[in-house]
Amino acid sequence: MIRATSGFTFAGSPAGEGVPAAPRAVAWWLLACCALVFAMVVVGGITRLTHSGLSIVEWQPILGALPPLDDAQWAETFAKYRKTPEFRLKNFDMTLAGFKEIFWWEYIHRNLGRVIGLAFFAPFMYFLLRRKLDKPLAWKLAGIFALGALQGFMGWYMVASGLVDDPRVSQFRLAAHLTLAFVIYAAMFWVALGILFPQRYWTPAGLRSHGSILVVLVFAMVVTGGLVAGIRAGYAYNTFPLMNGHVIPPEILMIEPWWKNFGYNMATVQFDHRVVAWLLIFLVPWLWWRTRRAAELDPRAYFAAHLLLAMLAIQVALGISTLLLRVPVVLGVLHQGVAVLVLTAALWMRHALR
Repeated sequence: MIRATSGFTFAGSPAGEGVPAAPRAVAWWLLACCALVFAMVVVGGITRLTHSGLSIVEWQPILGALPPLDDAQWAETFAKYRKTPEFRLKNFDMTLAGFKEIFWWEYIHRNLGRVIGLAFFAPFMYFLLRRKLDKPLAWKLAGIFALGALQGFMGWYMVASGLVDDPRVSQFRLAAHLTLAFVIYAAMFWVALGILFPQRYWTPAGLRSHGSILVVLVFAMVVTGGLVAGIRAGYAYNTFPLMNGHVIPPEILMIEPWWKNFGYNMATVQFDHRVVAWLLIFLVPWLWWRTRRAAELDPRAYFAAHLLLAMLAIQVALGISTLLLRVPVVLGVLHQGVAVLVLTAALWMRHALR
């Protein structure tokens, strides 16, 4: 059964077929922006794992687009870095050549953020001024742009926390920065899907709830993963499936007051991340099995179920390998990037179950 939910009338057709040209263009533009955000998450992972994030000590949204252009500017930039706690306490023997290696990753990360902002704002204004957007869609896109602006501030707010005394950024700000990137990606992807696939199929309420729970759990995976990265909990308890021989490590509530364990205790933070992973390991195959048994669903639901199961299997394998090998850069970056693909599959699945 298909229920019409918009002015677009087509059923079971390929993506974009029968969709008016302007909305289809908006959808593909949003998907291109999603690809840029995916690249941003990957580069952000490289920046974090190569300890490059504190190499640029100023926030200059416009002037910062240009790197140092001569020896004098490089010397000035390096001199500013030498005043940071990271240089004084950790990298005190770093040369200018070594500084350039970490500078470029942070520079690429920040400039990619500028590219994303421009790639979103310019087409948005074009579609808006050409009256290609209805009012609800225009407000949704304006909200996404506001989230992007907030993300730029959150990035600097995170970096600033590592420039004071402790040469590490706040794990809470890092988790917020990472999660907000996923929220922006999810918002653009969901809006694009709504444009390309406006029809709705009859779906059992239980399946819809199951799909919603999986999306929430993926975001919980991102938040807990950000905390694991923030306190470098991946360098502890490098065994699986047990944590140094325990199902629940005895150190899990060693910090007082108890609630601080959820943000500062390596055992607790890593345990929380594992719990979310185990829930997904159980619930995703269950949804796949329920989808296979259901009849008359949106045809996309069957493909999305396969995709979600495959992406989760890859992500779990990467997570275990990253843990056992004590977070090598390549595996750590892949683990963070594939998390975006897991979210993509979960959102695709939930959208097909509308």
